Amino acid sequence: MFTNFDQAQALVKQNAIRMIDLKFSDLWGRWHHVTISASEFTPSLMENGVGFDGSSVGFKSVRAGDMVLVPDLTTGFMDPFWEIPTLSFICDTMEADTKELFSADPRETARRAEKYLIESGIADKSIWGPEFEFYVFNRVTFENGVNVAAYRVDSIESNWNSAQGGHGHFIPLHGGYHAIPPRDQLFNLRSEIVNTLEDIGLKIKYHHHEVGGPGQCEIETPLLEIISAGNASMLIKYVTKMVALKHGQTATFLPKPLFGEAGNGMHFHQLLQKDGVNIFYDPDGPHLLSKTALYYIGGLLTHAPAILGITNPSTNSYRRLVPGFEAPINCFFSSGNRSAAIRVPQYATTPDKVRFEFRPPDATCNPYLAMATMLMAGIDGIKKQIDPKDAGFGPINEDIFSWPPEKRATILSLPTSLEMALHALEEDHQFLLEGSVFSEEMLTEWIRVKRCEENQIRTRPHPYEIELYFDL
Repeated sequence: MFTNFDQAQALVKQNAIRMIDLKFSDLWGRWHHVTISASEFTPSLMENGVGFDGSSVGFKSVRAGDMVLVPDLTTGFMDPFWEIPTLSFICDTMEADTKELFSADPRETARRAEKYLIESGIADKSIWGPEFEFYVFNRVTFENGVNVAAYRVDSIESNWNSAQGGHGHFIPLHGGYHAIPPRDQLFNLRSEIVNTLEDIGLKIKYHHHEVGGPGQCEIETPLLEIISAGNASMLIKYVTKMVALKHGQTATFLPKPLFGEAGNGMHFHQLLQKDGVNIFYDPDGPHLLSKTALYYIGGLLTHAPAILGITNPSTNSYRRLVPGFEAPINCFFSSGNRSAAIRVPQYATTPDKVRFEFRPPDATCNPYLAMATMLMAGIDGIKKQIDPKDAGFGPINEDIFSWPPEKRATILSLPTSLEMALHALEEDHQFLLEGSVFSEEMLTEWIRVKRCEENQIRTRPHPYEIELYFDL
């Protein structure tokens, strides 16, 4: 929004803005914020920042937790949800003593990945198009204790409410794809979400009802550069949840909130540019893809099990990655098969738009770290010239679920649990350390915390276990 501090300060004065909100992402992808009075919005803020405790958000140890936030002026927007006029910024996290960028800051990690790309000479820009799937529910309750484990969600669209009477236009399970009103009862909500996003400066490609009958939706942006795509991801989640809350509803990007229904993915479309030219395009290549694009695919699929340790970092991620729901569960690429880890969109045929999408990720990831991880794997594939066909990664355009088991076993499967993905990341992360993009310390801490989460789930009795085994 702004190119310098004077522009931002002028807007504050001209519009009688009273509050400045500073938002930042922790390592795990959750936004936090601190709000200062507009009287504190002075040039010294850009040098000294606003102090916060980095240990409380997992960045630092308690004994050395002091950090500061410095707003990225280009991200400024009027926050539409505050009653008092408030200008909001996404911030970088800095060391309190040296005022240097914190090395494990997720946005800085993404910047380093792109810097490594540029220094490699392969390309000078990575371009991304994340897709955002989410559910909107009317009510959610959950309870966990020594003697209870339960949750319940409800949706006005779902046919499980049909026996209660009412409008009669319910959506059956798996029947929500591009549903039209009156079945689609969320079109006004989605339009308000999109309208709000566009008002704060984010371009949106489209929105629609998704496959999941009880309130699944999708919003998609045009292709963006890596930091802009990360910022957009955080903003879309924030605005979606806030607009839903405003209307007495609740939105979740959880990968698998419903048993037996479609899950929420976060597919990442991606391509590389050099001097403004899409280097993934070759009019004579298979699926219009260049050798560079194919090597990038080779890198992604070679490292896919490890990549999922960062792009699919929740135990719930692996409730989604199961057969039967168009979920990507196999390491191959295809021009149409939606169970493939990588799909080449058949509609993207112009030289500037030819690309592919990596389908396994979901929105429990930190988008900055997820994109940095995928980019580093792709660069590794290009440097090592990993041909996906020679490596056994396809292309496969058949229905592999119709294959006999022995043939299907020839295709590498993706991890089926968080522990498997973390083990893969532990064994295969050298590609992330190149160019000092990630650090060994950061990855060790990531794996430690995620293993603790996995253990917390693993050691809790599950309600379905009570139904299965209580009488034995």
